[in-house]
Amino acid sequence: MNQHFLHHNGSQDENTETIARLNIMGVGVVNARAETAVATIDDEIGRGHRVKLAFLNAHGSNIAARDHDFRSCLNRFMVLNDGIGVDIAARILFGRRFNANLNGTDFVPRYLSTSRHRFRIFLLGGRPGIAERAAAAMKLRDWPHDVVGFHHGYFAPADIPAVLQTVRASGADLLLVALGNPDQEKFVEQHFSAFNCELAICVGALFDFLAGVVPRAPRVMRRAGLEWLFRLILEPARLWRRYLLGNLVFLARLARARFAGSTKGERFPPSTPGLEPGNLASRG
Repeated sequence: MNQHFLHHNGSQDENTETIARLNIMGVGVVNARAETAVATIDDEIGRGHRVKLAFLNAHGSNIAARDHDFRSCLNRFMVLNDGIGVDIAARILFGRRFNANLNGTDFVPRYLSTSRHRFRIFLLGGRPGIAERAAAAMKLRDWPHDVVGFHHGYFAPADIPAVLQTVRASGADLLLVALGNPDQEKFVEQHFSAFNCELAICVGALFDFLAGVVPRAPRVMRRAGLEWLFRLILEPARLWRRYLLGNLVFLARLARARFAGSTKGERFPPSTPGLEPGNLASRG
């Protein structure tokens, strides 16, 4: 019911850990602890691979169900699980929970604080002024990285070549993209080769949180998997369709998948998703 796709060779010991992808209704999602995911990304970059990272929650799963191009795009990323919805799906479809909730709002800061690599970071996305504020907030963190540029996400298709040139000129090797689902993943997929970055991460609302314009849910709600409810309370007019109707749609799709058994025989490619070879020297 799952596909083993990668062996992580820990740099601190000789143990080899196998990381599995669970098929969450057509999207392969990595099942790993946070520290293993961090080490896996670092190891692949160290081998000279270029990594595309995304996150799947119930909302993204619903979009992937009706947008075949988005679903195919995600399966060319390394995808981590985000939130209680996909955790419920894992329990119902496979009889097991994910090893950890690796939502982007928590995982990306964790990755930046524990990665053994030092990055030059460019922030792309959000409303005008938000990426700039998020970049300023990142510079205050005790992280061994340099923020080398930022650009808002309100650009027209005709502006894309100029945006790509700005990213390249910054010398960034890590690109954080906050354009919302499915635009951010499709943007990275289409233009990844032009970024000249080692790592691109689709981060959703992370810039809003870093900039302080959207508060995080209380820790007790986050631990209970109820951060979505906190966001709904804050922005009911904008989010009621996503969370109230969307969650019902997700659960209905999950029930159909469970009783149809449609995911049990599906296999994913044995190669590591989200990796591309590049003209990059291996990093230690």
